[in-house]
Amino acid sequence: MSKFNILIAGNNDPISSKGIDLLKAEPSFNVTVNMDLKAEDKMIEASRDAHAIIVRSGAKVTAKVIEAAPNLKVVGRAGVGVDNIDIPVASKRGVVVMNTPGGNTISTAEQAFTLMMALSRKTPQAHATIVNGKWDRKSFQGTEVYGKTLVVLGMGRIGAEFAKRAKAFGMSVVAYDPYLSKNRAESLGVTLCEDLDAAIVQADYITMHMPLTPETKHMINAKRLTTLKPSCRIINCARGGLIDDAALAEALTAGTIAGAALDVFETEPPPADYPLLKAPNTVFTPHLGASTEEAQENVGIEIAEVIKAHLLQGTVVNAVNMPNVDPKVLAEIGPFLKFGELLGRLVSQLAPARSNVVRINYSGKVGTGDTTLISRAVLKGFLERPVGAEQVNYINANGVAENLGIRFTESRLTDASEFNDLIEVVAKNDSGEAASISGTFFAGDPRIVKVNGRRIEARPEGTLLFIENIDRPGMIAAYSATLGKNQVNIADMSLSRDKEGGKALTLLTLDSTPGAEVLAELEKIQGISKVHCVAV
Repeated sequence: MSKFNILIAGNNDPISSKGIDLLKAEPSFNVTVNMDLKAEDKMIEASRDAHAIIVRSGAKVTAKVIEAAPNLKVVGRAGVGVDNIDIPVASKRGVVVMNTPGGNTISTAEQAFTLMMALSRKTPQAHATIVNGKWDRKSFQGTEVYGKTLVVLGMGRIGAEFAKRAKAFGMSVVAYDPYLSKNRAESLGVTLCEDLDAAIVQADYITMHMPLTPETKHMINAKRLTTLKPSCRIINCARGGLIDDAALAEALTAGTIAGAALDVFETEPPPADYPLLKAPNTVFTPHLGASTEEAQENVGIEIAEVIKAHLLQGTVVNAVNMPNVDPKVLAEIGPFLKFGELLGRLVSQLAPARSNVVRINYSGKVGTGDTTLISRAVLKGFLERPVGAEQVNYINANGVAENLGIRFTESRLTDASEFNDLIEVVAKNDSGEAASISGTFFAGDPRIVKVNGRRIEARPEGTLLFIENIDRPGMIAAYSATLGKNQVNIADMSLSRDKEGGKALTLLTLDSTPGAEVLAELEKIQGISKVHCVAV
């Protein structure tokens, strides 16, 4: 049997030696390690005969790299983020992309906790004076974390580990996470706060553990910084961009807050003239969250094991772009996987706050077979916003939902339906509030056919705007005029109402995404009760 060629590529950042040794010990593998592949042309040349490529963050697996490697079957990322891999092109080529989402949890939690302690006791600054021949105790009076209020923004794996350590140090822990259920919060021993602004005003310390999304970008901004206690200190080991770095620099300089410790920045590496670097009361590290021997060993061994299993047995573990399924079944249910993921993503944007139940109802032919993978696709789409797209896949979706306290069920409806195949996705919270979307295929093309039980029709593409209003003359003209005034073009429209003069629902497909100020203007129109804008 011919050997599989495995390229371990990087830019002076190899995976652990134990992971490399595990692959080299397999007789059917030919392993090449090349740590000088920052340039794309070098990466292309090194990858031409590869059946598998393993990278960390230093090497990029671009579209050109993938296209130049006709034998490529799998790309493995020793870590969480897959920004350096062109996933759409890999998917198109049938190349599986795998990562190691759990390998650096402890490492990152410990780094964040270390930064909190260093910031509290001014450890780096005190060290600097000692090595410069000074002995200045008075300038470095610190503060204890015992008895202080810690606000954790994002209670995923890393946030939960940080909270455990904070509680052991006698801190009072408050959690803000739109997707964390009350039951899960109770099991973690933290106080759940449903409003971000209400949470952070309590904080003596804020630690950030959320993915970077359009909703979380600059969640700590200039306005919110003015509401914090002057004694508040902020720690960020998650993603640059969660904090407005420029606004943070101004707040630190003005003394609005007491300090900040950052492992990540909006611009990495930050340039020499970066305003934040000159701000007082700071501790900085160069993105070291996963930089421990144990974390690197864990992710190195884990990615080696999953690559080996895929090449030798065809198994798929921690894939970010493919389910674990044989080719024949995939050909049959493939369209439903992609559509189910999209429906889950849409429902997550319409779902009420604290949604802790996701239910999928199947009717028609689609419900007669094994729907496990379709359901996982829906759940994956639903979970991408709260945890980040790189953190959830077909394999771990159920476990991620369980960690968030989200109950997941599926059912097959026996009542006759007007559609041959129908998938309904429902999200609910403990208050009984719910949102739902139903979809089907018309001549092979996906369609949204119901929203919150109301009959409507639209292609799931572009930007969708849902408007609920009183059914009366002039409403369409009113919101169309507002959109037109703001240069937002309507590509398609679908209307529904429960009765004449009752409640109406409009679903607009837009050519561009309206800003927050445009949505606020629409909500002010008399007769409009709700406005939702979602990205497909």
